[in-house]
Amino acid sequence: MNNDLEKAIKMRSQDKLKESNLLLMNVLENNPNDPYLNYQVAWSFDILEKETDAIYFYEKAINNGLKGKDLAEAFIGLGSTYRTIGEYDLAEKTLAKGITNFPNNNTLKIFYSMVLYNKKKYTESIEILLKIVATTSNDQNIIDYRKAIEYYSDKLNCTFD
Repeated sequence: MNNDLEKAIKMRSQDKLKESNLLLMNVLENNPNDPYLNYQVAWSFDILEKETDAIYFYEKAINNGLKGKDLAEAFIGLGSTYRTIGEYDLAEKTLAKGITNFPNNNTLKIFYSMVLYNKKKYTESIEILLKIVATTSNDQNIIDYRKAIEYYSDKLNCTFD
C-alpha cells in the first residue's frame, strides 16, 4: 500500500477527516482508476457528510473492479448515500445488486430494508429485519421463539382462525 494512502487512512482514524480527504485526493491524481483508492476517497467524502461528492467515487470503485469485503462495503456506502439524499430507487437497485453479490451480508439487507421502509414497502422491510433478528440473535428469548418469528415474518398481514 502507498505510504500516503496509509497515512490518509491513519489520519481518518484520528478524526483528521479533511486532511485525510485532501491527501487521498492527491494520491488519486496519480492513480485515478484504482478501485480501492476510489473507494477510500468515496468513504472520506461520506464521513465528511458530502454525500453527493462520494457517489462518483463509489460508482467508479465498483465499476473498476473493487473486490471482496471492500466491494460489499462500497455497495453499502453507495446505497446508503443514495438513500440519505432521497434517491430511493437508485438506493434500492444498488443494495439489491450488493445482496446478489453478497447474499450472506446482513448489513446490506438491513440497509435494503431501510430503503424499503422509505418506499413505504413496510411489510417487506420488517420481514427482512425479523428474519435477521431470528437467525442472528444470541438472546435466549428470541432463540426460544425463532421458528415462530421466522414463520410469521412474511405473514404480518395474515390473520388465523
